[in-house]
Amino acid sequence: MKLEQIQTLLVGAGNVGLEKLQAILSNSPQAKVHIVAAEVSPEVNELAQGNDDIEISERAFDESDIENVDLIILATNNTALNAHIRQLASKHHILLNVADKPSLCDFYLGSVVCKGNLKIGISTNGKSPTIAKRIKEFLNELLPEEIDETLELMGQLRDNLKGDFQEKVRALNAHTKDVLVKKSYDSTN
Repeated sequence: MKLEQIQTLLVGAGNVGLEKLQAILSNSPQAKVHIVAAEVSPEVNELAQGNDDIEISERAFDESDIENVDLIILATNNTALNAHIRQLASKHHILLNVADKPSLCDFYLGSVVCKGNLKIGISTNGKSPTIAKRIKEFLNELLPEEIDETLELMGQLRDNLKGDFQEKVRALNAHTKDVLVKKSYDSTN
């Protein structure tokens, strides 16, 4: 999702809220996030400091907080509050993610590997965020830093290709095969 184009509500600002906010911002640094929490950890305040796209309301959740919201992420350990917000989200057709409660989620926050313009999403469908995190670490180490340069060149090549869609696909496939095989060969020698 292009989180900078929608409004996200994050309820909870402790350790789990911090983790969710970090995940949001690492994927979309210009994400628009409204954080509502009775207590906001210093780490959340520090992460939000200087970011005009993040608004913090240090108070209890109010039903009006869901107005003009496209996405809700719950990072509270308050079961009753989570259930209440779940009902509101459902009633208003707002997508919801509840930390550590896959059965209550409309979507999962997967791990995302970012290398410049390359983003690889990893999901375990809520079964094991730890495994997703380990795979993310593995891919971060495996992918070369130059991958963004390669993506820029491929974008230029794509823009300059002539012909119909199938011809462009054939040309790009042939080129990427050669590029990736060569990069793989170079990295093993």
